Amino acid sequence: MAKGKRTRSIEPDVGQIHEVGQDIHGVTPPEADHDDPAGTRPGVQDRTEAFVERRKGGRRAEDRSASEEQQARDEQRELYSTLDLALRVGEVLLSSGAGTADATATILGVTAAGGLRGCEVDITFTSIAISYQAAPDVAPETHMRVVRYRSQDFSRLTDVDRLVRRFARGEVTREEASRELARIVSAGPPFPRWSSVLAWGVMAGGATLLLGGGWLITLVAVFTAVLIELNNRWFSRQRLPAFYQQVAGAFLATAVALILYAVHAPVKPSLVVAAGIIMLLAGIALTGAVQDAITGYYVTASARLLEAMLLTGGIIAGVSLGLTLGLKLGLPVAIEAQTIQLARLPVMVGAGALMAVAFCYASYAPLRSLLPVALVGAAGSLAYTLMARAEFGPAWSTAAAAFVVGLAGYSLGRRTGVPPLVVVVSGTIPLLPGLTIYKGLLELMAQGNLIGIVSLTTAVAIGVALASGVILGEYVAQPIRREARRLEDRLAGPRLVGPRRPVRPRQPRPRRTTSRRSRRTQ
Repeated sequence: MAKGKRTRSIEPDVGQIHEVGQDIHGVTPPEADHDDPAGTRPGVQDRTEAFVERRKGGRRAEDRSASEEQQARDEQRELYSTLDLALRVGEVLLSSGAGTADATATILGVTAAGGLRGCEVDITFTSIAISYQAAPDVAPETHMRVVRYRSQDFSRLTDVDRLVRRFARGEVTREEASRELARIVSAGPPFPRWSSVLAWGVMAGGATLLLGGGWLITLVAVFTAVLIELNNRWFSRQRLPAFYQQVAGAFLATAVALILYAVHAPVKPSLVVAAGIIMLLAGIALTGAVQDAITGYYVTASARLLEAMLLTGGIIAGVSLGLTLGLKLGLPVAIEAQTIQLARLPVMVGAGALMAVAFCYASYAPLRSLLPVALVGAAGSLAYTLMARAEFGPAWSTAAAAFVVGLAGYSLGRRTGVPPLVVVVSGTIPLLPGLTIYKGLLELMAQGNLIGIVSLTTAVAIGVALASGVILGEYVAQPIRREARRLEDRLAGPRLVGPRRPVRPRQPRPRRTTSRRSRRTQ
């Protein structure tokens, strides 16, 4: 009886301990029976084993939950890193004058290479937004970045383009690409700043040679262009808008021409004004605006066209102010008739190549791009001279020359490892309508002739023909392949920056576990 009572008094205690062990993990397992030290009784042994299994299962569940949470945090961090890299790449492209279609395709290429498929990109000229939805029942992730600066830095554009291609091919990881992009953006210009200023002067000197000027007026144009560039850099340091830079630069060029008129210098002062206008027009991204309009990005096209009109209006205002001042002072402002002579064809072709190379160098393009830029600039000048000599008119002559520039610039740019945008934009510099704008303003203000409106309209037509001809040449230069056609249908435009082929996410190829012979025997 006493022995049985002792046994009954122990069993409730074991059950109580089991219940406590079931509720609280980490307590000691139920003790064995005093009469059965080895724990051989079936009831106690089974409860002890069950307790141990539940304890192990709880720990495994906690470890699994912690592992899943860490994996979710890692995936979220990778998502943020990929979207941030794509946004910063798009910012560099837009600030360098790339078209919206090129920027959109490059951003999608970066996200696809990072493993994010089906992203949506929205660009409004001053901001970039990317949205990614992992599943239909998951809220999308939307990130935005504001483009706060504009710069004509072809070296940065080229380095970012090469980095995107390496990342798409899997040569660099996302972390390495992010660090490399930060280094590219924070790096200074590859050439001394004084050499860039001098290159702007060389470009203006080439413009005077192209328009029929002599060596004396060429030197004056070089000096004037250097003054204009220094003035623009001072304005930039003072954080003044670009519109006032255009007004001041155009007035400075006109003032130098008025001084030459006043001293009766044996030169053509109007060429100084025309060279200054070409120099100021070179910084206007008209090609990107027309490309956006043609490829269907009307919001960014409207913004870029408005910016181009505003900057061109600043040039017109500065020249008009100088001409009005000259009329008040009684200076005999005039413009000399320009005729195209085949005897000067080598000089004009060489001047066109010189202008293109000087602009390319002033924009900090890689040195390996200077030779293709020179060839494209010379080809464009030759085509324009022959078309104008055949009396096709300024607009159609410019369109034909721009087509040649776009056709040759795309091919040579890809072969030399630089974005075609660098070669194409530089090759169009000799075709800018600087003298036509000055002629229209002079006829309208100094002579009171309404023909000046026609001349200004002709300048607008030349600008549109220049941009549309370049884009048409790039369309023709696109490789005729099935993947390229699919990409063109998707992007609705030629590619001037970024990878040319669609980017696929990098995924490890599964290994074959069984051979064909073993599968046949099975």
